[in-house]
Amino acid sequence: MGDGIGRYRGTESKLAQWLRRRPKRTAAEDENDREKLLLATAAAGLPLAPAAYPVGYSCSCERIGCPTPARHPVSFAWQTQSTTDRAQIERWARNEPAANFVTATGMVHDVLDVPLAAGRAALERLLAEGVEVGPVAEAADVDTVGGRMLFFTATRGTPEDEDEWWPCELDCHPETMDEHPGLRWHCRGSYVLVPPARLPGDESAHPVVAWLRGPEHPLPDPLNLLETLQDACARHAAAREAEGDGEHGAHEIAWPLTR
Repeated sequence: MGDGIGRYRGTESKLAQWLRRRPKRTAAEDENDREKLLLATAAAGLPLAPAAYPVGYSCSCERIGCPTPARHPVSFAWQTQSTTDRAQIERWARNEPAANFVTATGMVHDVLDVPLAAGRAALERLLAEGVEVGPVAEAADVDTVGGRMLFFTATRGTPEDEDEWWPCELDCHPETMDEHPGLRWHCRGSYVLVPPARLPGDESAHPVVAWLRGPEHPLPDPLNLLETLQDACARHAAAREAEGDGEHGAHEIAWPLTR
């Protein structure tokens, strides 16, 4: 695959060109926009709850050997705590100015979580084909965790057949790895970080989890994106394998993991 992950039909990706043209922001601008972005996310119906934040290369939870530093909720009651209430989110944001936030999936929305390179290729293809794409966030490479792209979609609801559920642990099960390498479907019982968020090892004040397409975009049916995302993930995994790249190979870590 090689350069094809970052290109579409042999030409430089329009998405890549757009990413380079994005204006640089100051730390003060990012701080001023943090509360506004969180409130916009909640106004779109995505329930939020406070999460840990990075302290250097460690986690604010102070747990020794925290497996998901700055990527997990503060409270074990995060599912019931999650809310779209404006006043509550303002209190959280102002009382904990460094805190990240998570959104609980499987209530209003699901999230399709893929490797960053595969996600960029898939997004370019989806937009070129005129497919309705909802909110999209990206998490840049930080520390040992590979970059990820998050596609926010409508939730599937509660299916009649419980076997239809595709849990967030998808890429941790050997029987599904080869068929869906690198893809994680966050639904009931899972969560993801929402922008703006910072991860350990980020020495700047700028968020490394940021919106490419904001929460104002309507949530699409996940099945409309799934085939393209699967194809992009398979191509990405094949390219990684061919290059002998990475300790995790085709199944690079997707976060969050179980706390």
